[in-house]
Amino acid sequence: MTAVFTRRPGLRGIRAGGSPLHLVCLGLVALIVTAALLAPWLVPHDPNAVDLGGALAGPSPDHPLGVDAAGRDTLSRLLLGARTSLLGPLGVVVFSTLAGVAVGTAAAWRGGWLDSVLSRSTELVFAFPGLLLAILIIAVYGEGLLAPVVALAVAYLPYVSRLTRSLVLAERARPYVSAYQVQGHSGLQICLRHVLPNIAPVVLAQATVNFGYALMDLAGLSFLGLGVPALTPDWGRMVFDGQTAIQHGYPLSAVLPCVLIVAFNVVGERWADRVARRTP
Repeated sequence: MTAVFTRRPGLRGIRAGGSPLHLVCLGLVALIVTAALLAPWLVPHDPNAVDLGGALAGPSPDHPLGVDAAGRDTLSRLLLGARTSLLGPLGVVVFSTLAGVAVGTAAAWRGGWLDSVLSRSTELVFAFPGLLLAILIIAVYGEGLLAPVVALAVAYLPYVSRLTRSLVLAERARPYVSAYQVQGHSGLQICLRHVLPNIAPVVLAQATVNFGYALMDLAGLSFLGLGVPALTPDWGRMVFDGQTAIQHGYPLSAVLPCVLIVAFNVVGERWADRVARRTP
């Protein structure tokens, strides 16, 4: 069984292997996840407190990462923004993975007309770009986190489904499946107890790759003003608000969220590569 992960062509170069880049990104991911969990107790200031008199001030003891064009503390917005920015991709990955595994397993195990219907349905979803689907849903239901999460989860489902189908087909051809069938085990029992645990590492590796992509997609929607509300701290919104700061020589409020987004993608790609090399 060979693991083949679905990646975006433009990101195939972000494979750091065991390089210092990967270790730095892994440290950043661990740090920001911990900070997101403890954010309510770590933030030094109200992330929405506006101080136009101190706008675009550089790092100081009171504001370690400086402030943005509206005078809001960058560190506070970065920490609280991590909760929103990571919760959305997590929802996309959980829903798309659970649904994709169910669809892919059913298609591969049952075969026949069910396989044809499910395969054609997932291929139909491929025809709709995830961001475009999210924009359409946001236009109907308004801004917020739920609409883009649901749209992107539907858009990511075919990737997981197609991978799962190929993995289950390979597992079904193995002798142990026939042995369990001869012993009278049902298909559901075999899948739940044996097939799915065997393919879980590969599916989880794909999920880590999808998490990084979903993080970028949701940040892009927030950058365009189509994601979370304007007053909600979010990394994509921070990049948009930080454009003015960059022009005045204070790039931290816009650059730091970008660095964290790239770090998650580097770690996800590295994990997927390691699983692919270990899978026979």
